[in-house]
Amino acid sequence: MKKEKTKLITSIGGQALMEGIMMRGPKKTTAAIRKPDGTIILEEIHPLDWGKKHKILRLPLIRGVVNMIDSLVTGEKALMMSADKALEDDCSDQEEELSKFDIWVNEHLGDKALNIIMAISTVIAVVFCIGVFVFIPTWLYDVMSGWFDGLKATVFGIEKFWRPVFEGVLRIILFLAYMWLCTLNKDIKRVFQFHGAEHKTIFCYEYGLELTVENVRKQIRFHPRCGTSFLILMLLVGIIIGMFIRIDNVLLRSAVKILVLPVTVGIGYELIRLCGRHDNLLTRIIAAPGLWMQRITTKEPDDTMIEVAIEAMKDVIPENGEDRIK
Repeated sequence: MKKEKTKLITSIGGQALMEGIMMRGPKKTTAAIRKPDGTIILEEIHPLDWGKKHKILRLPLIRGVVNMIDSLVTGEKALMMSADKALEDDCSDQEEELSKFDIWVNEHLGDKALNIIMAISTVIAVVFCIGVFVFIPTWLYDVMSGWFDGLKATVFGIEKFWRPVFEGVLRIILFLAYMWLCTLNKDIKRVFQFHGAEHKTIFCYEYGLELTVENVRKQIRFHPRCGTSFLILMLLVGIIIGMFIRIDNVLLRSAVKILVLPVTVGIGYELIRLCGRHDNLLTRIIAAPGLWMQRITTKEPDDTMIEVAIEAMKDVIPENGEDRIK
């Protein structure tokens, strides 16, 4: 039976956390976390909100880059906080003898230790992503270029058509493989289940239904405004942008791709924004790859996860309805 058209579209979005969910409304951002004793706690998160402070940062294309930075910083803050809250009881029950390194860190860095560790981890993650998703596909094409001698002719009037296609498709394959491997980890799989609970709860609210476990459970878990869809759109947009980069040197081509990344992010954001606000043939085509990808990054949640999502959602819904896009 075909589902009725949604009664409204909300600007409220979320993110799955460790044993919890963060919901971001127009006025408030809240993380709901289930502690080991079964209780649900609510913690307010303070985003950067650069777009609200500076009008120029709300312009098309620019706002995509700003929102991505905001989401990454706010998301990491909420994720670290959720990990602490979800495990604090377990940690308090364990008495571990501090190593000499732990003692040195506490004496010399104190409260700054966590921030330093997070910064180092972020740098390592960025370098890893650049290596895997930018450098390796570009380098592999050069290594395998002999295989493509018969395909290097002009295709549809576009020279060097096959290089950006090869690089883009390989990036998508690597991304799919990475996300699938993540599902093999039971803790990450639980995060993906919370991700599903987040989407179902937002759909329930958009359909104007009461936020109950029973109503949320009936919803689908694939949402067009998901961050997963945004990442897939970025990879697809990157293929098109790559056709205009006429550089063969591996290092130089990789550097240029990194420099044009803000353009890729900006276009990807506008497309995902379009899909989130409109439902027609064009937006369905654009959203299709991301919705398919969500079969990996979202899993069916249990009722306890849905309860957490509902608590987070209720706390950020504004009374005046200013979250409603239409």
